[in-house]
Amino acid sequence: MYPNLYYAVKDLLGIEPWSGLRFVNSFGFFVAIAFLAAAYVLNRELTHKERAGLLQSEDTRVVVGRPASFGELALNFLLGFLLGYKIVGLFLLGRNAGSDPQEFIFSAEGHWPAGILIGALFAWMKWREKKKQRLAKPEERTIRIWPHDRVGDMVVLAAIFGFLGAKIFHNLENWDEFWRNPVEALLSFSGLTFYGGLICAAVAIFVYARKHKIGFRHLCDAIAPALLLAYAIGRIGCQVSGDGDWGILNSAYISSPQGKIMPADSATFNKALAEHAQVYLQQSNFKDISEIQFRHVAAPSWLPDWMVAYNFPHNVINEGVKIEDCTGQYCNQLPIPVFPTAFYETVLCLLLTGILLFLRNKLKAPGMLFAVYLVFNGLERFFIEKIRVNTRYDILGFHPTQAELISSILILSGIALFIILNKKALPK
Repeated sequence: MYPNLYYAVKDLLGIEPWSGLRFVNSFGFFVAIAFLAAAYVLNRELTHKERAGLLQSEDTRVVVGRPASFGELALNFLLGFLLGYKIVGLFLLGRNAGSDPQEFIFSAEGHWPAGILIGALFAWMKWREKKKQRLAKPEERTIRIWPHDRVGDMVVLAAIFGFLGAKIFHNLENWDEFWRNPVEALLSFSGLTFYGGLICAAVAIFVYARKHKIGFRHLCDAIAPALLLAYAIGRIGCQVSGDGDWGILNSAYISSPQGKIMPADSATFNKALAEHAQVYLQQSNFKDISEIQFRHVAAPSWLPDWMVAYNFPHNVINEGVKIEDCTGQYCNQLPIPVFPTAFYETVLCLLLTGILLFLRNKLKAPGMLFAVYLVFNGLERFFIEKIRVNTRYDILGFHPTQAELISSILILSGIALFIILNKKALPK
């Protein structure tokens, strides 16, 4: 496991890396890569549809040649100040701030000189940019903006509302945890529910598309492969960092004190489970050891053991028990290996992304590709939930997870949407 890039570089390259890499969280790094990859695919797909005449541009009138306004200078100063005060301050204040970057970001602590200096630099850059464009008499011009020119705005909206939605749905799913410490639950970067992020980001993008007269069904078709690709890359971050997003126990193995995975019979597994039951009871909010879920799956000889049973050594949330002779901040492992569900989702979603790209020119009506995406997304998540640790509801004798409920709705909605659009596309 690599909680941050410092550990990744040190292990993979065998060198002592720059200490500043400790501040770059592995999960956050892959989330950033996921957004960039999604933006690239979305830009490519929208451009493809524009060339095919399926999406149109929008004419917008802007005034050019004005000097920088007080509001523009103030906004740029504020953005620069926050960057210097917090992000640059994280490096300048040394190890004390870097020991817990997330806590530092949400605290009042920071580096005032860096904040003021970079804030002034940002304000000056905006003033200089406007001065170069200044005209003796400001004039109004019409510019043509295509949907692919708005990808940056859509990605920012998806990031903001996706994060908010992921936090809201996670806290609804784990209400007791939220009630104990609401401030930490809302501000922490841990504890994110994918479907919550997807739903809230979708609403924000829908409103934005309506405002700028972007064909929503064509936009949905363009977004579909971008969403699956982003999800696949984001799950790499979950797997690499060990952020708690993993599956149920695999009773065919146990972990050695040194962090190795060893085969186990039922007696050995039951002994290990009884000894470390508290770890899994706390993780899943179970009340009794009988509620802890597990399956017995031994890896075939041609498959590495970690693909069916992984103990997430040095995980970023310090879950489990201490690894023998380990020193430092991240020294825990799971005493009983679990199914690496994040790895499975990465593989599945990469394959499904390829299928969507293959189908994009073969479906008859706009929106049908997105309907297929809904079905793919729902099926993938529904079956992963069968071996994944999650809070379960009690509904009329059934015990589904939140993700199973939402994925079932997505599957049914996707099938219904596909049938309706296909009927409309048939010649009359």
